[in-house]
Amino acid sequence: METLLGQDAAVTSLQKAMASGRMHHAWILAGPSGVGKCTCAIALAKQILCPNDLMGAPDSDCCHAIDEGLHPDFHLIYKELAVYAQTPQLRTRKLLNLPLDLLRELMIGGQTADGKRHESKAYKTPGRANGKVFIIDEAELLDTNAQNALLKTLEEPPTSTYTFLITSRPQRLLPTIRSRCQMVRFGPLNAPMMETWLNREHKDLNEKQRQQVIELAGGSPGRAQVALDYGMTEWPTELADGLETLKQGGFPVKLGVTMSALVDEFAKSWVKDHENASKDAANKRGASYLLGMLADFTRAEMAEQAAHEQPLDRCLSIIAAITAAEANLDASVNMKHTFENLVAQWSAAGCVALTQR
Repeated sequence: METLLGQDAAVTSLQKAMASGRMHHAWILAGPSGVGKCTCAIALAKQILCPNDLMGAPDSDCCHAIDEGLHPDFHLIYKELAVYAQTPQLRTRKLLNLPLDLLRELMIGGQTADGKRHESKAYKTPGRANGKVFIIDEAELLDTNAQNALLKTLEEPPTSTYTFLITSRPQRLLPTIRSRCQMVRFGPLNAPMMETWLNREHKDLNEKQRQQVIELAGGSPGRAQVALDYGMTEWPTELADGLETLKQGGFPVKLGVTMSALVDEFAKSWVKDHENASKDAANKRGASYLLGMLADFTRAEMAEQAAHEQPLDRCLSIIAAITAAEANLDASVNMKHTFENLVAQWSAAGCVALTQR
């Protein structure tokens, strides 16, 4: 796992479990998006399924098969695989979650909505001798029915079968799921680690661009890559005047519309680049990036106020408003209205702070 930056504690914990010879069968790898959780799980899958390959023995095709998605005992599950589903209702939908029928086809087996019964891949005999690995990316998107159905496999695990649930929101997994898994926490990378990542992946960026990326990334190389690929490095400039007006206690009338437009533009580009991607899901992804940027902006202001021993009530109110906006978007409240409401609450918090000085 030499390419995985900034996750020494998580990697050490998992490697110790591997070395013990008593590797638990179910794991939750939890932490911010884009910090290497899935990358780590794939590396562990190679250690489990291809031990001889990693020791330099002749069967070097094993790890290559995993990388190419061709290993019979390696299963990486994510919602976009619905486009290849046997169940017609899954193929024709652009999914916002990981439904039970998709999990039935790809892992646990059982009867799907079209009446077809699927064999459990989890209980199937391994195609090669070393076991099976299932990785469920964005596991927080498993709906309640899917999570409940997964419980049987976690409670009665097949021999030499390992499940990794990758999630940025472990609290959305049922308590019964969490109690049957070992959890390992991954954290955001610090600034020096982000510099190391940029030196490795984007040597051509100038100093201003590097600083913009680091500020936007929030310690996530994955988020940094998306920011570079989709022009998010320009977002702070486009929002700067409105955010400064808010900082001064004013009300920038068009800021909510601008925020919504930036997210919409990102979502359209994302859908264009990703087969079977949902526009609604892409909107939520873009909004998450934008809200994260706004939270970082507010935390920076909070640190500035704390340094000058000023009250933090205003910033705490803004953080609460950003959290509420995220919850509204998760509940599919209209995005434009959500951002406009956020700006109004932000402005109101500033006005209250000014009257209290």
